[in-house]
Order: sequence, then C-alpha cells, then structure tokens
Amino acid sequence: MPAPVPRQRAIPAAESGQAPAAAQSTGSAPVSPEARTTAPRAVDPSQSGTPDRTGTPDRTGTASDRAETAAHTNLTLLLIEDDPGGSPIVPDLLDQSGKPIRIRTARNLTEAERLLTDDVHCILLDLALPAPGRTGDGDELAVLKHVLELAPRHAVLALTGADDAERGAEAVRVGAQDYLVRDELDGRLLSRAIRYAVERKRSDSAERRLAEGRVRAQENRRLERGLLPTPLLDGSPLRFAARYRPGRSRALLGGDFYDVVRTPDGTVHAMIGDVCGHGPDEAALGVELRIAWRALTLAGLCGDQLLGTLQEVLEHERADDEIFATLCTVDIAPDGRRAGLCLAGHPSPLLARPGVPARLLPYDNNGPALGLLPGARWPRTQVELGAEWSLMLYTDGLIEGRVGGTGERLGQEGMVEMIRRQLSEGLRGEELLRTAVNEVRDLNGGELTDDVAVLLLDRAV
Repeated sequence: MPAPVPRQRAIPAAESGQAPAAAQSTGSAPVSPEARTTAPRAVDPSQSGTPDRTGTPDRTGTASDRAETAAHTNLTLLLIEDDPGGSPIVPDLLDQSGKPIRIRTARNLTEAERLLTDDVHCILLDLALPAPGRTGDGDELAVLKHVLELAPRHAVLALTGADDAERGAEAVRVGAQDYLVRDELDGRLLSRAIRYAVERKRSDSAERRLAEGRVRAQENRRLERGLLPTPLLDGSPLRFAARYRPGRSRALLGGDFYDVVRTPDGTVHAMIGDVCGHGPDEAALGVELRIAWRALTLAGLCGDQLLGTLQEVLEHERADDEIFATLCTVDIAPDGRRAGLCLAGHPSPLLARPGVPARLLPYDNNGPALGLLPGARWPRTQVELGAEWSLMLYTDGLIEGRVGGTGERLGQEGMVEMIRRQLSEGLRGEELLRTAVNEVRDLNGGELTDDVAVLLLDRAV
C-alpha cells in the first residue's frame, strides 16, 4: 500500500513553492522570503493533502487517486534541495503535450523518501545536500548514491553550481541520467531534460532487463542440459526418444528430469522425475538428483536401496523441508523381456505391444514421493514386457492439461486413449512423442502450465 503524503506545514513555500492564498488575493500583505514563488496559484482550501506546484492537491495515496492525477498531468518531478531563502530555482514546466509537469519539493532525504510514490517519474537532486550517515566521509557524491539506492527505478537529474561541472559529469558516471547547472535553468531546458532523463531511464532499464534475460536464458540452458542428458545406451538394441516442453510461466526453465543408462551387465535403467515447484532452485535440485541417480545406478544400486539413498540426497540438498520429488525408475533385463518398476509418487509408465491395447503398468505398490516420509520403502514390481514393445515414461504435465472448454483434466485414461489412437495411426518414436505433446497442448487451448517430459524406449524383433 503506498505511503501517504504528509500534510502541508504552516509555511509551505519551501516545500511546495506556493504562496498563501490570502496574500495573493489582497496583494497588500507582505510576502516572506519563505513564501516567495515565481508563479503563485490559488489553492482550494477545501482540498486535503499537500499542494503541488500546479495548484493540484497531492492525491497519490491510492490507485484511484493516482488515476485521477494521471488525467491532469503526464509527469511528476520530485525536487530535493535545501533552499532556506526560497529562491525559485524551478520555473513553471510543461510536458511535451502541453500539460503542466507536477512538482513536489523535499528539503532533505527523509522528506524525499515520504514523497517518493509510484507516480514520481524523475528526481532533481541538489548535490550539495548531505547524505544521512555519510557526512564527513569525503565522498562528494554520497547524497546521489543514497538516492540511487533509495529510488533505483526512477530517473535522476543532478543539480550543480556553475563552477562544479566536473562534479556533475561524475554524477552521470555514477548513475544519474544527466546534470544541470543551477544558474542556467529555464523552463524549456528543464522540461526537455526531464523528458530525456525519463526516456533514457526507461531505455536503460529495458536494456538491463534484456541483458538479464539473456543471462537467465544461458543459465537455464545449462540447467536443462543437466536435467535432460544424453542417454548412455551403447551396445543396447533398444531405441530411445525423448520430448520436453517447459511450462509457459517459465519459457525455458523447468524441474522435470530424466536419464537412461546401460550398466556393464547389459541391464538398461531408465528414470524420470519431477521436483515440486518451479524455478532455478528446483531445477538445480533436479540436476543433483539426476546425477546422483546415474552415479548410484552405475555403482550397482537399484530399487528400494537406490530410492532410499536419493531421498537422503534430497533431504540434504533441498532449501525447504516441504520440497519433494516424484520419481519413476525402470530396470530392463539384458534379454529385454522383463523389467523391474519402482514408483515414488509418480504416474505409472505406459506399455504398448503389437496386437494388444496400450495400458498402464501396475501402480498398486506406488510408494511415497521422495522427501515426504522418513524411512519410507519403495517396493519393486516385476513386469513382463514380451518380445516387442514400447515403454513410455512421462511427468504429470502430460496428463494435467485441460480438455477443451470443459475444465476437466485429460488424466491418465485420456492419455492412454490418445496414445492408443496415435499408435493405430502408425506413429512411433520421436513422431509419436511430438504428436502426443502437441495434441495435449491443443486440447488445453494453449501452452500447458506445467512442464512436460516424456521418454520412450522401444524394442523391436
């Protein structure tokens, strides 16, 4: 909720540059230096809030107030300067469309922080002001650095004296958008400088976001290479295919992971998993679990012993005790006709064989997800595959998409029917996975909210 703007003090001129209304109307009462302005305007005393230099009360406390203010002005300037004599350093200003630029004045950084609401576009800062907590440290730009920390998203103009141009140039190098000389200010110059500073800040912010986006994309690609590795199937007759599509909210980064390796005895081990949550921490944890699975599998572990060790890895590496991961592991015998299946809170794989409708493998012995129950066990179920088959492992993103406008999820039954139909149309391997993922997306009416990972192992005779 935005911080309310403080009410006007008894002598408002130093803060708002506005003379008392009574003095303006009579012309006979003497005007004190503190109340002197270049263009006094009457203020409606019925309005509450802090008057600004356009004569419009400050109404920035709520979203509706800001919308009302936006209808009357395009730009708002916050002037931070200590001018006890009330000298008119800022003339009347108009923006590019001819509307008055709204001006607020703060005499120190404490007042500036209260007045720095969301509708302020630019700050005009007197570099002669002292910075809180930094007096006497010899840093001539301490006040500017303080303001840049206070308002990182706002454009900043530095105000210097006529003999201090070098300090102004240094202010630009530190982070200000431009600097102005106090004695050279006029309405046209300042109006142009404000517009330029605001646009330059927007451009700099957009460029920074673009650069940060590139860095994030590079990091995401590195993480995904760890999540989706090259399978180790040298010497195996099995064919491998995989498909991965990240959820729309992340575009590049997901927490799904898989792996396939063949051990020296000829057994092919496959795994697919999903870390709950989304983002770099969850993706990094997925990478750790995948690498740990590959190392433990190559070391000879499988089934309950392997999953128990992976749970210990997750418990030590996760950032939060509520983080868990689902996992499906399959170990296919060297003759390719049998497999062992372990499920840790994960959907059961789909098995397709010639002349037999595709079906889900048994999931009665499905154990808990990793990280949920200390000391949990994960039974290993023996499955007969036959001579020729296709085995599809997938994450829940494939079955949790919606179906048209009904609001119902596709679910495992819907997925099985879809795969059966696509197999009957002659689709296999990469083409089958690509078509399946695209159809699920189309049924959802757009990109899926969760990541989708699918891998397929085929054995042909």
